[in-house]
Amino acid sequence: MKPFEFIRVTNTKTALSHKKDHVQYIAGGTNLVDLMKKNVHLPDTVVDINDALIRTIDTHDKNIHIGAMVRNTEIATDAKVLKDFPLLAKAVLAGASPQIRNMASTGGNILQRTRCPYFYDTTTHCNKREPGTGCSAYAGENRMSAIIGYSKDCVAVHPSDLCVAFVALDAEVHVIKKDQKETVIPFQEFHRLPGNDPHLDNNLPDHALISFIKISENPFAKHCAYLKIRDRASYAFALVSVAAALHLDGDRIVEARLASGGVAHKPWRWLEAEEFLIGKNATAAVFSEAAAMIVADAHPLAQNGFKVGMLKGAVESALAQCLLA
Repeated sequence: MKPFEFIRVTNTKTALSHKKDHVQYIAGGTNLVDLMKKNVHLPDTVVDINDALIRTIDTHDKNIHIGAMVRNTEIATDAKVLKDFPLLAKAVLAGASPQIRNMASTGGNILQRTRCPYFYDTTTHCNKREPGTGCSAYAGENRMSAIIGYSKDCVAVHPSDLCVAFVALDAEVHVIKKDQKETVIPFQEFHRLPGNDPHLDNNLPDHALISFIKISENPFAKHCAYLKIRDRASYAFALVSVAAALHLDGDRIVEARLASGGVAHKPWRWLEAEEFLIGKNATAAVFSEAAAMIVADAHPLAQNGFKVGMLKGAVESALAQCLLA
């Protein structure tokens, strides 16, 4: 590994004063350390922010605030989350391994980089790693790649399960900028599509820190499901995942939420299908029609056409599981 300076800070002001080019924050390190070992990311300075940011889950007027340093395991076992926001716990438990969940932070989870094999292989061309060099996956090994929202410059997918639940629940990212002022970014707008700038993963302002994630009270605690389809039963990234949540009045759907992972450069929200479900009865036929609307927008690559049928079935199954919750 390239030698680097290591600094530990205890407050946001000091942390932000260190943020410059070639300086990287570290929390749990479950992604950054891998990137450093692979020579994908080579910071001159690593700043430990574990003692500088919020590490608690707090309730404010029935809303929930999840600190940036809250570990994934803490989300999955928190009583308030399990009672009122169980979709978060379901998503967390579908991801990684117990050891990684014990280390991984909420802020780090949101900011993790893609696991596209070409991004990790420094002998290949990758616009995300080296802008302007090309996307090896576009015409190469793209079985795990995107089926929607991609461009010829990048077909990588976002790897997080937790982020799929966050986007489904209309979370907000609260950010502290270098001037110590706070700004709020709707989760749906936090991550970017690749376009012509695939090296830019998100819309976090330069030299800023995530403070906490806010989720407002919602009616989806009872009927929700997280379905993840992958090559192994555990410790594998999603081929396709679906976060589904329904607000029901008897059999009638009052409100619906649908989001997916493993299909795009960002956690993907299926807004048109959500709108379609409103006012319908919760039946298998209705779920099938919503799923058909979703896959109509898919444009698979040479090796991942199987994801289209897989996604349709996953949406139908996740919605059906909501009725059993």
